[in-house]
Amino acid sequence: MEKFLKQVTSLITLTPEGKSLLNEAITIQQLKKGDLVLPQDSVCRHMYFIEQGLLRIYYNKDGKEITEWLALDGNFCFSIISFFQQTPSRLIIECIEDSEIIYISRDALLQLSDTNLEIARFFRILITKSLIFSQIRMESIQFETASKRYQNLLRQQPEIIRRVPLMYIASFLGITFETLSRIRAQITN
Repeated sequence: MEKFLKQVTSLITLTPEGKSLLNEAITIQQLKKGDLVLPQDSVCRHMYFIEQGLLRIYYNKDGKEITEWLALDGNFCFSIISFFQQTPSRLIIECIEDSEIIYISRDALLQLSDTNLEIARFFRILITKSLIFSQIRMESIQFETASKRYQNLLRQQPEIIRRVPLMYIASFLGITFETLSRIRAQITN
């Protein structure tokens, strides 16, 4: 839980009471590569924090897997629509490495947000960050070239390049594997 507490305290000041309340809302699971954190058509009842490992958030479209997000250790993720509307998720969240995941209960988080200012602030900051990341990603797909998107990923999150299979990176960037190969060849030359 070291990375989790470090991440939380980087966002808010956490009193011992807040820490205790948050601690009661979580469970920790050890998962293997290939395990599903959130299967397709399941309702997202938790927010997930990657204490260690790597998750791929994707959906199926016309028989193809489209990578929506790649979440490394020290990051939060969840299916936003399913989490808030409590409807089945199109998104699938899968471990692409052996992982230690902290599950934060949606119901407990919402209840604590009503009664504890620290937790409410923490929750608001997480949601705000999630919305910002979503808009940045959408603007990147809409306005940047494939080469620029790859270069930004290489500069901003080089760990993804080292740890994630290229086929998932290509999908995340919204390009084919062949296009990614050409971009990588041009950059190294």
